[in-house]
Amino acid sequence: MTPPRVWDLAVVGAGPAGAAAALGALHARPGLSVLLVDRSDFPRDKSCGDGIAPHVLDLLAEVGVTGLVHDRVPVTRLRLERGRATVARTMRRAAWVVPRSVFDARLVDAACDAGAHLLRHRVRDIAVGRQGVRLDGSITARLVVGADGAHSRVRASTGARRTSTALALRAYAPVVPGREGEQVIAFGSGRAPAYAWSFDRGDGLANVGYGELLSPDRPQPTRSSLVARLEDLLPGSIAGATGWRGHHLPLSPARWAHPDGRVLLAGDAAGLVNPLTGEGIYYAVATGLAAGRTAAEALAHGDGADAGRAYRRAVRSLLAGHLRHTALAGGLARSGRVLEAGMLAASRDQRVFDDLVELGLGRGRITPAVVGGLLHAAGGRLVHAAKERG
Repeated sequence: MTPPRVWDLAVVGAGPAGAAAALGALHARPGLSVLLVDRSDFPRDKSCGDGIAPHVLDLLAEVGVTGLVHDRVPVTRLRLERGRATVARTMRRAAWVVPRSVFDARLVDAACDAGAHLLRHRVRDIAVGRQGVRLDGSITARLVVGADGAHSRVRASTGARRTSTALALRAYAPVVPGREGEQVIAFGSGRAPAYAWSFDRGDGLANVGYGELLSPDRPQPTRSSLVARLEDLLPGSIAGATGWRGHHLPLSPARWAHPDGRVLLAGDAAGLVNPLTGEGIYYAVATGLAAGRTAAEALAHGDGADAGRAYRRAVRSLLAGHLRHTALAGGLARSGRVLEAGMLAASRDQRVFDDLVELGLGRGRITPAVVGGLLHAAGGRLVHAAKERG
């Protein structure tokens, strides 16, 4: 391919958000010139829980991408633990645990098959002009999507404010007996929100890890302390573990903001990670597709200068209500009593369990069933406590 002097769209970062942006743009307008820029060759590893919710596959099917998990083992069970409190149920729809080295490479291949051009390059400088955007003085595009992760250089160039951040550490280890075929999440009692996880990949290994909210009033946790908390919450998880990697998670706010102009931010670069679960791949693909579609539409009807405003409206239409609910749920989950009441409600009622899964993995909301279940569970706990005191 002979590179154009000016690309229609340059996407910085070729992870799920970036690949989805390329796919969204090319599905809307197959003739666009789209450049995918990433500092790494693919396949490459990425620190993540590796959970792929079915909602992600639904979105990708809209742009003709299917079969990404055809050779992986579906996971149907989710188990939540906090001390002695436990709920384990079958999810309404199966999820998958796919290493990012596999999933991301397949998405990049799909984007390239659709017509995107992949370039290995580390973007360091972003200059926005009246007619387009210049990357490192050598790449010019009419519009740019920043999908370059939690420490996004593209986001920094826009002056967008950073959100609250969590820190997670991940490894791969043999599945502990009793945790086969499950996604297991064990909540901690301190530094909330914080939890350890063990997600069975279906090949004898599990993705294991621990993450917690960072706070300016306490020291940043060390690697050894994160590993220790993982082992404390899920004993046996670190035996034989390899591939330790850490990652910052920019947690979604209740109200999401985005600047006007020619630069669109997607996924982690946009500060979109579920504050309740730490899940980010659904947001990455959803906002990546929205960014690509918005870019294609903006270029079809003008020079793209209003793309940022149109994209902000699109994402708010998709996620605004959901983000308010996840922010509220994330705050409530910092209370151990509320968290345990939610687990009790989910153990009693499959509807509550399903609605909480939607809130944590897709774009669900706090439903009447969840509210009713929480109130009923909390009331029962108060009665029980009063009886014990009396």
